[in-house]
Amino acid sequence: MTTKLTQKVLELMRKPEQIRNIGIIAHIHHGKTTLTDNLLAGAGMLAEELAGEAMFTWWHETEREREMTVYGAAVSMVHEYEGKEYLINLIDTPGHIEFSGQVTRACRAIDGAIVVVDFVDGVMPQTESVLRTALKEYVRPILFINKTDRAITELKLSPDKIIERISKIVIEANKLIEKYSPQEYKDKWKVSVQDGTVAFGSAKYHWALSYPYMQKNKVSFKDIIEIYNQAGDDKELLKKLVREKAPVERVVLDMVVKHLPSPVEAQKYRIKRIWKGDIDSPVGRAMVNLDPNGPLIINVTNVIIDKVSKQELATGRIFSGTLRKGDEVYLASQNRKIKLQQIAMWKGIQRIPVDEITAGNIVAIIGVRGLYAGETVIGNVENPESIEPFEEIKHWLEPVVTKSFEPKNPNDLSKLIDTLRLLEREDPTIKVEINQETGEILVSGLGDLHLQIIEYRVKNDFGVDVVTGKPIVVYRESVSKASQTYEGKSPNKHNKIYIMVEPLPYEVYEKIKEYIREGKLPEGRIRKEDTWKVLAEIGLDKEEARRTLMIHRGNLFIDMTRGIVHLPEVIEYIIEAFKQVMDNGPLAWEPCVMLKVKLIDAVLHEDAIHRGPAQIIPAAKDAIKMAILENPALYEPVQLIRVDLTPENVGDVVSLISSRRGQIISMDMGEERAVIKAKVPVASLFGFTDELRSLTSGKGVWYLEDQLFERLPKELETEVVNEIRKRKGIPEGVH
Repeated sequence: MTTKLTQKVLELMRKPEQIRNIGIIAHIHHGKTTLTDNLLAGAGMLAEELAGEAMFTWWHETEREREMTVYGAAVSMVHEYEGKEYLINLIDTPGHIEFSGQVTRACRAIDGAIVVVDFVDGVMPQTESVLRTALKEYVRPILFINKTDRAITELKLSPDKIIERISKIVIEANKLIEKYSPQEYKDKWKVSVQDGTVAFGSAKYHWALSYPYMQKNKVSFKDIIEIYNQAGDDKELLKKLVREKAPVERVVLDMVVKHLPSPVEAQKYRIKRIWKGDIDSPVGRAMVNLDPNGPLIINVTNVIIDKVSKQELATGRIFSGTLRKGDEVYLASQNRKIKLQQIAMWKGIQRIPVDEITAGNIVAIIGVRGLYAGETVIGNVENPESIEPFEEIKHWLEPVVTKSFEPKNPNDLSKLIDTLRLLEREDPTIKVEINQETGEILVSGLGDLHLQIIEYRVKNDFGVDVVTGKPIVVYRESVSKASQTYEGKSPNKHNKIYIMVEPLPYEVYEKIKEYIREGKLPEGRIRKEDTWKVLAEIGLDKEEARRTLMIHRGNLFIDMTRGIVHLPEVIEYIIEAFKQVMDNGPLAWEPCVMLKVKLIDAVLHEDAIHRGPAQIIPAAKDAIKMAILENPALYEPVQLIRVDLTPENVGDVVSLISSRRGQIISMDMGEERAVIKAKVPVASLFGFTDELRSLTSGKGVWYLEDQLFERLPKELETEVVNEIRKRKGIPEGVH
């Protein structure tokens, strides 16, 4: 970035009404990074001839090797619209669903999004998931239909047919916007060709059209088709001519400035949705009004580890106040104060150091150990610990595939653990577990590719040579029906805990998870008195809702007792026992799901010394485990997938899915393409990609649409439990 451009950016950072914080979101390979390159070229930050080749926001070599975005990257640029300059803070995000946690985190930092859709593919599964993620964070969308030139060069469509196809994509996108938008924006945020919230073109060949641009500049689709015919096979001439006629960066960034909100506008409605504090408090008002002189409030949305310096580089959105280099700030989740010695603005993976950044901007915080996505940074206030932090940023998919990691050199064990903990902070969709009994290190992710990237980084970025096991699936333990009441005795025999368990209906469980993601329910100890109303609203019995003390992994702990002396003194120990069993169930030490664990009664020793944690926790654990083991059930992760293929391969692919315990949900047969939707257990999907590619001569591709947990067939349960227990080294008879 030139000094002159940097100076412009620094000036505009102080004018929040002239700032747009945006993301580019889309299904994989629909052209997000190519579009980003074009926007940067238009802003003078990249040579025009390199746009679409440089892939400027791909900062890690794995992205270039696999030709796909894996990590979100932020960049700031300047765009002139109707005689006024605007600062565009842009985040490019991944399109592969296994890296969609990056999209979830980016959506906290942005106010608007360019949704990119391939003209031929149309709205795809990941288009839906990224739109759902953005709209739940109150991020307003606009639409760019990319690769429209395929209609000219491949499909040979007439202008009328092209417009018809564009209209169909707009209708599909609007169905999703209506489905996932907050109630008050279901109509307002729909996109339209006529109002200019839709553009179409080709990022690869540097052109785009929108209705306002066509009207203003007297350009038609026929003009673009004529240029394609005129240029023939000369791609460089084609790029030059269409860019002169309708430059993609001008059309798209004009649309961004005109239709996406500034932070001044967005924070008025976003803050009360994404922050659970008192909106009428001084801090709440400062954020709503974007006060540069108010308390400093930053929500960290992303952390990456620089592979050269090993520094932690955090991205955060400043919602209030001004951040200055050298400021002392308070980290809410860690209850500690630190000094921020280095702050910067982003230029892809490069940083431009700055002395201060005001509210409404996206900031880079450099070299602070221990930051994680979701952290709330607070400054310029007397009692920072009294300020409500932002809710944790939660992703809608859970880790379902696990690999064991082991250092080749035993001396690297502590380095491996430190490295994995760092990467866990960088990517909260990774879960690292160290089995205290066996010393085994287990890393869980959203899929096999996700774990391959982690393995690559451990070896190449951090220099730890590791051996990894085969991918394994994490199952879930539950019950098939309500149990009797079971008694658990403390080791000293002086205390008795009485527990029963019941299955939690799947729809209630799903609603609880959704409400936790949206911040409507807490994950953990229930502190607010009115939480029971939310639980009752989603289908829980009112009495049970009032008596629910904790939500852990979507399971409920419910105290059904009345007036037991000394119970308030030991209830936290019983809750701790509940947590431990929910994390490691009695069947095979897998996590528990869909359980209501009810405390029915307790007999407690009068003397506090005889009812400490070493007595109460084992008693409660034994009772919970026995209750689960009366009617145990094992659930497996199942993925809803979409397979796109040619019609002649449908029979073979249906057989392939069936052979992997899959169920066909629907089939849509077209002349050139067929779409199969199916439900397949994750355990049966390993190697599916290669087999599908072989069966369809490379023409078949599959995408993940959603995941859920379903009961494992009874005939497989014993075999799977025995396999898991053997792998974990659980002795026979131990629960």
